[in-house]
Amino acid sequence: MIARFVAVSNKRPEMSKDSNVQNEHIQKNQVPALEADKTLQCKINTLANHFRSQFNVSPSFFVRVPGRVNIIGEHIDYCGYAVCPMAIEQFILVALAASEKNEFRITNLDPKYEDYQCRDFKGISNRKIEDSNGGPDWHKYFLCGVKGILEAIPKEKIPSGMLAAVWGNIPANSGLSSSSALVSAAALSTVRLSQYSISKEELATISASAERYIGTQGGGMDQAIAFLGKAGSAKLIEFNPLRATDITLPQNAVFVIAHSLVCHNKASTSDFNLRVAECRLAAQMIAKKRIVNWKAIQKLIDIQKRLGKSLEDMSEIVVMDLKEDPYSLDEIREVLETSNEELATYSIKSMFSPTQKYKLRERALHVYQEAARVIAFREVNEDTSIEENDKFRQLGSLMSESHSSLSKLYECSHPQVDALVNAALDCGALGARLTGAGWGGCVVAITTRNNVHTFVEALKEKFYRNLDLGGAALKDLVFPTEPYQGAAIYNF
Repeated sequence: MIARFVAVSNKRPEMSKDSNVQNEHIQKNQVPALEADKTLQCKINTLANHFRSQFNVSPSFFVRVPGRVNIIGEHIDYCGYAVCPMAIEQFILVALAASEKNEFRITNLDPKYEDYQCRDFKGISNRKIEDSNGGPDWHKYFLCGVKGILEAIPKEKIPSGMLAAVWGNIPANSGLSSSSALVSAAALSTVRLSQYSISKEELATISASAERYIGTQGGGMDQAIAFLGKAGSAKLIEFNPLRATDITLPQNAVFVIAHSLVCHNKASTSDFNLRVAECRLAAQMIAKKRIVNWKAIQKLIDIQKRLGKSLEDMSEIVVMDLKEDPYSLDEIREVLETSNEELATYSIKSMFSPTQKYKLRERALHVYQEAARVIAFREVNEDTSIEENDKFRQLGSLMSESHSSLSKLYECSHPQVDALVNAALDCGALGARLTGAGWGGCVVAITTRNNVHTFVEALKEKFYRNLDLGGAALKDLVFPTEPYQGAAIYNF
């Protein structure tokens, strides 16, 4: 793909150098306009034909937003800690055009997703996006991204209306960020349609906040890598402020994604939001015991910073300050010396059963130890003194430790996910772990370029041979991947 930017000329010679530097900075921080390769152009043409058949006009432009695989650092972004994902080849593609009417119409190339329209596009910013039974309808994720941008841009920049057609090949409910990619694609589509300038970092931040309209209290990893992803490089994504640093993986490293055949929509159950609440409560309980204003603590990183302790120190503090048995709501209220009303405001921001038990020690231990694994993962990659074989061994070990923690401490795995991780290790993976929210979805395994074909074929035989694939092709269930380009715009 070739980036196409418009150079801005400056007639004053004495300013030309500074101007060029400024323009380069602006270009670097904007979503690029790219030329599609032959494969993508074929998808664009197919989606354009569908767009015309539905709306009787041609699209003006297209946006592409990739899915992602998180290599290490699971369930810690919403606690404030850095993560290590990479964008993948699978993506969401959207065809767009403005409508002269105050309307929003969206269609999907896949007929199993119903078309949607509303007569008040500009009113989307004031609208509540409600869940449906079994999880939100697909178009509601798109509405989240639209709503987030309409709230962020000047009123005079709001488009009159929007026509959109969607296609994607990120497996749904698989832990590869299909929903976040759709939200992010909607945000980018709305910005481009409005001709308003927003940086990639701002788009990622807005998209992360906007996805919470659907009901999940997630962090910002998925949206950050969607916009900041870079071909050939994984990213260390840090928060507050949002920033991304290249992580140079071993030259011969290959990551393989494999689907457990168990699907889970994190917005369809309370599991994900419960983990977020448990982490927040753990931080607040530690704050209370350490004579810190617990109401000012929202994330586990907050109490770490307030106490000025290392991640290793925080793991020890967790063991000292939080009991091993689960907490009842009454026990939490008693320790914090607070009321149900204050808990609803500062701590438990989703609805749970009054009898819900909260496993605070296990969740906090996972977060602090996983955050330390991310740092170790980066350090191993950057250490040029480590021989390649030993580097692979260390990286694989960190990934496998991550999965064990997710399964035992965070309890977000699934028996079939655990079986897939074990099968991957048996087939020669140097390390493997679940990726994404969990409770199903995909695992990611690390292997070498020389062994990848043998590994993939062995895993297909060992894990999938006697399972019902539900009509899916094996090549779409287990496949190697590499870091891919983040979000991009394509003119038509």
